[in-house]
Amino acid sequence: MQSQTLNVQPPQSPPGKGLHLLRALRAVVGREIHKFLRQPARLASALVRPLLWFVVFATGFQNVFGVSIIPPYETYIEYKVYMLPGLLGMIALFNGMQSSLSLVYDREMGLMRLLLTAPLNRAWLLAFKLLAGTSLSVLQMVVFLGVAWVLWVDVAPLHALLALPAMVLAAVLMAAMGLVLSVYVRQLENFAGAMNFVIFPMFFISSALYPLWKFEEAGAGWLYQLALLNPFTQAVETMRFALQGQTYATGWLVGVLGTLFFFALAVRGYDPQRGWMRQRGAA
Repeated sequence: MQSQTLNVQPPQSPPGKGLHLLRALRAVVGREIHKFLRQPARLASALVRPLLWFVVFATGFQNVFGVSIIPPYETYIEYKVYMLPGLLGMIALFNGMQSSLSLVYDREMGLMRLLLTAPLNRAWLLAFKLLAGTSLSVLQMVVFLGVAWVLWVDVAPLHALLALPAMVLAAVLMAAMGLVLSVYVRQLENFAGAMNFVIFPMFFISSALYPLWKFEEAGAGWLYQLALLNPFTQAVETMRFALQGQTYATGWLVGVLGTLFFFALAVRGYDPQRGWMRQRGAA
């Protein structure tokens, strides 16, 4: 009786951690980008808001808001030039809050629970969500910057390219704030009120539409100090300086530290031993 040789394949080793993270990155970020690209009306609607503000305010308030020669500007500028960084910040702010809305929706539909029970550290999953929201914000900001250039806003191409890292910083900061908001807003019905409570104070108590010395000139010193403490102000000023080919060190410091702080709060909030998952009785 002849012996038969069995061709036994050795067990395959599981994929390495780097490959596992890459697959998770592609799944989370790719899902958000794919949804966005399938909805071209979403890009159009995201640009309508800043474009409307740009056209109406730049036309109606051109001769109302006088912009003094303040850093980073070395001469008098048109109001639409001053508005541009603020409207770029508006895109990052609204999109950051909208990305948190998708998290709340996924939580109600149960998708977020499935995601968080995956064999991967929650910090990585939230980081990928942060990267997805940042990518969508930067894409919309770049498109709006191109539209502003078409509308005869004086932006040097080299300065626009150098401003890209500042735009990424603003987008990731606002997306990190959105992650924190998604921790405490547990129902879609409550999200609109929470967004208004966050978005409008941050936007209007900032240098997005008017220089901060306007607050001091009006005798509202407390608003001036509040605007300085507003992280959105620092994000806008970082982009404002970058679009003039300059660096705003304070804004970069606030942006980096603020992102780390908000991201740490979000990771803590999604911790099953401390955050909303414990309160819901999740494993």
